[in-house]
Amino acid sequence: MNATDLALLADYKRLLEQPSFVARATNLIGSPIEKAMEKLPANWQGKISEATRAALTKSLQVATNSMDAGNHGPSPRLHKLAAAASGALGGAFGLPALVVELPVSTTIMLRSIADIARASGEDLSRADSRVECLNVFALGGVATGDDGAESGYFAVRAALARAVSEAAAFIAERGIVMEGAPALARLIAVLAARFQVQVSQKAAAQAIPILGAAGGAALNVAFTDHFQDIATAHFGVRRLERQYGATVVRAAYERIAL
Repeated sequence: MNATDLALLADYKRLLEQPSFVARATNLIGSPIEKAMEKLPANWQGKISEATRAALTKSLQVATNSMDAGNHGPSPRLHKLAAAASGALGGAFGLPALVVELPVSTTIMLRSIADIARASGEDLSRADSRVECLNVFALGGVATGDDGAESGYFAVRAALARAVSEAAAFIAERGIVMEGAPALARLIAVLAARFQVQVSQKAAAQAIPILGAAGGAALNVAFTDHFQDIATAHFGVRRLERQYGATVVRAAYERIAL
């Protein structure tokens, strides 16, 4: 691997192993996000879980079906503007608006992720590339019970590999058909377990009464920024794997010290 690509890989590892949404949210709300999470009503964890699954399902149905394989670059600013508009709703109406706003903002982010994937050489006419776009939501978070060995980038990819491959095979054969599709249900379940962590953090920040529409918009921009960074790194790693081979890239990745 040449020096330029090694430097890129180091940047990708920094983005993948040190997710920064919590830091971004903390900067916006002016207090540690963990304290805000402690103030969430007890019954809202169940609602957040339901909202997360609904958002991922809706995104899979809407955004994935409308992805194209055209050769045009990503439009991160456009998607951030759309996410900001969606976040303004959440900030204005607080936690109850999350159920309505999350499917919208998640679909917007998935379209942005697809643009990044396409710009990195992914063929979005392929079902596996489309599912990898959705997979970014899992790579940007941790699941309950993860330890350091289980939360690293390649460990997470390995843990999700079967669900991702089964879902991709199903989509390639039958398209997006949620009813009677255990492969897609399993994919949504494993992705939701990880994406829900970020959604809970976002919900905690939105629950702060003084956030308001402007703050909600800024929070959604930070949320979108976070997953755009994860997408840039993930699809950058996949591009290097296509060029050098997966074994070579992983070995080089593991030698990089942060």
